[in-house]
Amino acid sequence: MRYHPRITQYSVIEIPSNLVLKRFGSIWLAILVTSFGAVAIGTAFIKSYTGLIVTRVFLGLAEGGTLPGLTYMLSRYYRRSELVLRLGIFIGVAPSLAGAFGGLLASGLLAVPDIGTVKSWRKIFLVEGIITLGFGLLCFFIIPTDPQSSRFLTEEERILALARIDADRVVQAHGRRERTTTKLVLRSFSLSTTICAICFLMVNISFQGLSLFMPTVISTLGHYTVVESQLRTVPPYLIGALWSVTFSYYSYRQKQRVVPITLSCLLMIIGYGIAIGTKESHARYAACFLSITGVSLTGPLYLAWGTDNAAPDTVRAATTAIIPGIGTFGSIIAVWTYIPTDAPNYHNGNSLNLATSCAASMLTFMLFLFFRWENRKRDRGERDYRLEGKTSAEIEQLGYLHPEFRYQT
Repeated sequence: MRYHPRITQYSVIEIPSNLVLKRFGSIWLAILVTSFGAVAIGTAFIKSYTGLIVTRVFLGLAEGGTLPGLTYMLSRYYRRSELVLRLGIFIGVAPSLAGAFGGLLASGLLAVPDIGTVKSWRKIFLVEGIITLGFGLLCFFIIPTDPQSSRFLTEEERILALARIDADRVVQAHGRRERTTTKLVLRSFSLSTTICAICFLMVNISFQGLSLFMPTVISTLGHYTVVESQLRTVPPYLIGALWSVTFSYYSYRQKQRVVPITLSCLLMIIGYGIAIGTKESHARYAACFLSITGVSLTGPLYLAWGTDNAAPDTVRAATTAIIPGIGTFGSIIAVWTYIPTDAPNYHNGNSLNLATSCAASMLTFMLFLFFRWENRKRDRGERDYRLEGKTSAEIEQLGYLHPEFRYQT
């Protein structure tokens, strides 16, 4: 049985990590990044399988809180309509570039002469760990805290930043954050968060599975060296990065999420349909372009959509952790569906991703219809009863349940 300690730690650590971040600020992010670099360096010197498992667990603990933490910190500065562009660039472009050049970098590091006793794959962990550790230490000085206490803002800029965030709130908080309670954390598991998390999981199966499927496709195109094969993985990811930036901007300008998500899912459906329907190598390589382009944007948009519709602050902190936390299980599913015995066609894995792409598209449309239905009920005053008998503190904590809150579609 295959064990995935890092992925398990992701799911366990992400909500607690974001709640710690909410309490102590951006210094927690700096600690996470620095810890990841330190553990990666330590991995280069392990001597046993037990040591490998232990370091992978600690890598997961350090890395797991980073993505939701960065998402939550961005939501402290940008309005609901603006967040999608930042997440599209951050989450859409970064994994695409990592997919494009990660293997090439690893191949280059393997070609570097041994560093003392550090040989083979250990060089990758050592060099990348040193880079990450250095950047983590820098984070203690360059990552801003929330607008209310950030030393990077002048008083005038601070007032403007807080006013911008308050403009999105139905109850003005002026930078004040409510106390974290179990009730608010549990409220984070709303219909919006749940569907976005499930869809994130399904598209993550695709993203992780493509890293297993595409090298096999490229190997059928001809006889290439390792570097030549790695270079042929670059164009699909670059197109995916360009698509992410373009339609994140579209989503930001048009203030809608459903259209770019649906278009991206359609690209995935066409791509996997081709992969299943033909064994022609060049057609399957073209299908990789479509599938990677679609999946590059859907993950960031689902995270942005869920965050858009999460309030108050505690719910938002938990939501930005729940969606990628559940989504990481897609990596486990991908490994179990893209199995060596199914190579080189990977019919089972591609069929699953075709089904999940269709399912994500349908769930997206259903969530869109629910948001429109709920917003209209609020327009007609059919949710005003939620304010009856509430104290000002209770009204402030209603968040997305407040009658004046409108869901982002």
